[in-house]
Amino acid sequence: MTGLALALLTALCVAGAFHGIRMYRADAKLPGDLAVALEVGATRTTAVGSAVDRLGMRYAGSVLRMMGPARVNKVRRRIDLAGNPGGLTIDRYAARRAVYGILGALGAFAMVLRGQPFLALFMIAFGVFWVEVGIFAAIRQRKEQIERTLPDFLDVLAVVVSAGLGFREALERVADKYEGPWADELRITLRQMDMGVGRRKAFEELRRRNDSEQVAQFVTALQQGEELGAPITETLIQIANDMRRTDAQNARRRASKAVPKATLTITSIMVPATMILLVAAFVFGADADFSSVGG
Repeated sequence: MTGLALALLTALCVAGAFHGIRMYRADAKLPGDLAVALEVGATRTTAVGSAVDRLGMRYAGSVLRMMGPARVNKVRRRIDLAGNPGGLTIDRYAARRAVYGILGALGAFAMVLRGQPFLALFMIAFGVFWVEVGIFAAIRQRKEQIERTLPDFLDVLAVVVSAGLGFREALERVADKYEGPWADELRITLRQMDMGVGRRKAFEELRRRNDSEQVAQFVTALQQGEELGAPITETLIQIANDMRRTDAQNARRRASKAVPKATLTITSIMVPATMILLVAAFVFGADADFSSVGG
């Protein structure tokens, strides 16, 4: 019975592989976001990622319908927070969920047949959460890069503004000298302002796209300074100093949390291991005879 099930599974895998190759080579009509991702973002993703997108593109619409509008909006929000890593869009996300979900289900079925339920659960978790793990890691890395760049950026911006340039021109000139996610966000903001979006609205969108307290602090202080008529240079310097002070406090907080963790690790792992080594060295060094203990 098990041999028949394995043969059936093998046949399904082979048929799925041929079907996937046919889909990959077919000139299927792509959803709008996915077409842009494959054309524009192809150079920003791996060959494996591009192949997965093409294999799952036919099922992207079905996945999005099963997710529902509320879930789709939440995922789109997380993708924005991650900065669209590798040209990721909501349609590309759905395509990957379809492919990884099928692979996870087939792998879980194979593991159940082999009597390995733990590996089956692992395959199911892979199919459900693999794309989410990548988005979560991208959000965290992007947030750290922005918060590390922002204070120095504000110092340079304050110097350029104090030299006589207007805020809009200074922002554009300094953004051109930086690279990374914060520079990308500023270019998006400047492009929105060029298209007629008001300065306040553009910076509100900047805050919405970034789940960072420092970015929110920067936008709030900038708007308050504009309303109260405070000098922009002093406002920028004050924001940078406040951010550095907040970073120092967060560093001290992380250090205080690391001490108990290190102590627990030493107590639970290193101390017992050291005692075992000492006892073993003592026993073998004493050349004790344990034959009488075993009878």
